[in-house]
Formats: sequence, structure tokens, C-alpha cells
Amino acid sequence: MLEKTTRVNLLYDFYGPLLTKKQQNFIELYFQHNLSLGEIAEEFKISRQAVYDLIKRSVTSLEKYENKLGLCTRHMAQKEKYREIFNILDNNDSMETAELKKIISDLMEL
Repeated sequence: MLEKTTRVNLLYDFYGPLLTKKQQNFIELYFQHNLSLGEIAEEFKISRQAVYDLIKRSVTSLEKYENKLGLCTRHMAQKEKYREIFNILDNNDSMETAELKKIISDLMEL
């Protein structure tokens, strides 16, 4: 569950503004404030099923945006390349300039 929550929160960071205000509100309450479906339903005077359906549709929308735009995937790939650079620099007894140049070049192409 934590992995899914982390992914949804990351996707929400990128694509949240593309959701409706209601979708944004429910995603924030459920994934960021850890309210249960029942607590959200009670607060908005709707059924738990309605809350579940709205959250499910919202997450599906976030995934569709990611599939089309790929911003999250690109971001994660860039972070990994930065980690590689830092690891090389941290373990660098003799700087391997060619390897660093390749990683930097890869970053520029993303």
C-alpha cells in the first residue's frame, strides 16, 4: 500500500492541477491525510462507494496523464542519473571524466 500511496502522491505532484477541485480534495484527504473512505464519506454526506469510485477514477486519470506525458518517469530517470554522478564523485580516486560526461549527456537528452 505504501508503494501505491507514494506513486499516487508523486503523480499528484505532477498532474494534480489537471484534476477537478473535487478530485484533488478527495485524493489529498485519502492519500495525504490518510482519512478512510468512511471518514471522507461522512464528511461529504455521500456513500463510501461514491468516495471509492471518485478516488479510483482520479487515480486512473493520473495514470493516463503519466502514460501520455511521462513526466514522472522522466523525473525518476533524471534522479537516478544524478545518483550515478554522485556515486562516481563520492568514490572517485581518479576522476573518470568520460563516464561523467556520458551520464551528463544522458541527462541532457531526457
